[in-house]
Amino acid sequence: MGRKVTVATCALNQWALDFEGNLQRILKSIEIAKNRGARYRLGPELEICGYGCWDHYYESDTLLHSFQVLAALLESPVTQDIICDVGMPVMHRNVRYNCRVIFLNRKILLIRPKMALANEGNYRELRWFTPWSRSRHTEEYFLPRMIQDLTKQETVPFGDAVLVTWDTCIGSEICEELWTPHSPHIDMGLDGVEIITNASGSHHVLRKANTRVDLVTMATSKEVLTATLDLEDVRSYRAEISSRNLEASRASPYPRVKVDFALSCHEDLLAPVSEPIEWKYHSPEEEISLGPACWLWDFLRRSQQAGFLLPLSGGVDSAATACLIYSMCCQVCEAVRSGNEEVLADVRTIVNQISYTPQDPRDLCGRILTTCYMASKNSSQETCTRARELAQQIGSHHISFNIDPAVKAVMGIFSLVTGKSPLFAAHGGSSRENLALQNVQARIRMVLAYLFAQLSLWSRGIRGGLLVLGSANVDESLLGYLTKYDCSSADVNPIGGISKTDLRAFVQFCIERFQLPALQSILSALATAELEPLADGQVSQTDEEDMGMTYAELSVYGKLRKVAKMGPYSMFCKLLGMWRHICTPRQVADKVKRFFSKYSMNRHKMTTLTPAYHAENYSPEDNRFDLRPFLYNTGWPWQFRCIENQVNPAGMFLSPCFMSVEET
Repeated sequence: MGRKVTVATCALNQWALDFEGNLQRILKSIEIAKNRGARYRLGPELEICGYGCWDHYYESDTLLHSFQVLAALLESPVTQDIICDVGMPVMHRNVRYNCRVIFLNRKILLIRPKMALANEGNYRELRWFTPWSRSRHTEEYFLPRMIQDLTKQETVPFGDAVLVTWDTCIGSEICEELWTPHSPHIDMGLDGVEIITNASGSHHVLRKANTRVDLVTMATSKEVLTATLDLEDVRSYRAEISSRNLEASRASPYPRVKVDFALSCHEDLLAPVSEPIEWKYHSPEEEISLGPACWLWDFLRRSQQAGFLLPLSGGVDSAATACLIYSMCCQVCEAVRSGNEEVLADVRTIVNQISYTPQDPRDLCGRILTTCYMASKNSSQETCTRARELAQQIGSHHISFNIDPAVKAVMGIFSLVTGKSPLFAAHGGSSRENLALQNVQARIRMVLAYLFAQLSLWSRGIRGGLLVLGSANVDESLLGYLTKYDCSSADVNPIGGISKTDLRAFVQFCIERFQLPALQSILSALATAELEPLADGQVSQTDEEDMGMTYAELSVYGKLRKVAKMGPYSMFCKLLGMWRHICTPRQVADKVKRFFSKYSMNRHKMTTLTPAYHAENYSPEDNRFDLRPFLYNTGWPWQFRCIENQVNPAGMFLSPCFMSVEET
């Protein structure tokens, strides 16, 4: 009996509905796995059609094309003599399931449906799929004729079963099942399953990597001593645990699919055994520098555009976004230096130069990033200087221009039609006039950003267009502290799911990691929109003063509202305890009411937010993550009255445990 087995798993860059590209990437991964001696290849969840098909899962085309790709895989000589485990949607008895299809040498061994579906956060699997609820049970699945013609099988097992080869037993989990209180691998292990696979579609969220790795570690540590694939280690480890063996003797068996195949070879005694993996946990700052940067590169190469345009204001948010592009350039250059031909080919396509090889991140940044400072009479020289210095240090192509002529032209049209000329509050105007004048500046910047994105390369004699980058952080979006259809409206926003606190820490990290001293003055400056008149040449407007709350407070409100699922009253009760040493009940009540009033007043802006990298669990993005109304009674009369009933005029706290309906 063989002892040592080699198995392969892979994380592929699959694209929803890109069946041709997905097929080629799957075949390439199988080829690589075989070349490295693997006898079992595990792919990611729903890899054939791509995980993010969303409502396209409803379409019969998606099911049809998935089976066509499966047929191509079955027919390919690349898939011979290796057990292939691929992910795709399957309809069984008119019910749609998220499945693993496991096959060997043109024979389907098992179709294993997912038993626990992800349905929280930005996941909606229950919208498209049904969980398989019949544990340790299989049924006959009648294959489509196109598959029958290839496999010469009419039916195959469909359900919760395990594979038995000549030398071992293999079980399968699918992503969310690992997160359930009683994961399938527990019962599989008790039933003698020695190799347990898990195909995952898990997304990146800041500070989540350790949780995901801990789950995998806990799952495997129950069964193996080290991260080795020596089956004798598994067997000897289990055999000495009497309590485990007692449980195993009582365990209900899984249906077993016999496979005329071995994962091990007789000549494997001298084969080296894998060393245990020592996981490196990244700090949140490192995660930000890596995750969103890779996301930006993927978006750029898939969109077939020539680069990015970033309005660079001289503040922390746009500076952090610029740093992400620079980090992306560093990673691309490193990949090219390490011999990654695919990345090199993508670079050459993007810059439209077949002989170009990126060596220096600054040079690459200059080719694919255009930064622009859009000044007005309300802009300070300090922000202009900070933007220019940062652009010089990262190497971006930087332009600077004044938007006042455009603002004057737009306001001239309004005055011509109405005979009225609005004024800033500093010049005696009302709050309505003041806000409108700020919004005009912000929206004109958006229009000009798109104009330069489309034509700036043309003006320089370079082919292609640019993707416009937004730079509104998650806290500003949560409160709606942005102008609808201003520079927050862009093609993509890499920091839209990141808090101001984390962004400041990331910028500090970039000062040292990338040697960008210009960031120091950006960090030390007060955050400002610079949309109101200067006072003696100095900024008179700050973000936190405008918002009426700090960014640190906003992060707390956001987490309690979304993650802890709290409304105004429960948030007030929670913060009474959290802030008891720094705030009176009256102050807590006022803060909560101010937040919910502004949040609900501006909630409509979330419906138009630029698609953002999802990195924070309290993201307010309406499109994919935070499904809530966008038109509220912003007075929250019932909820705020409940709060007020707990804070008497003298500021004394009354216990919420004794409140009748009449009191509300």
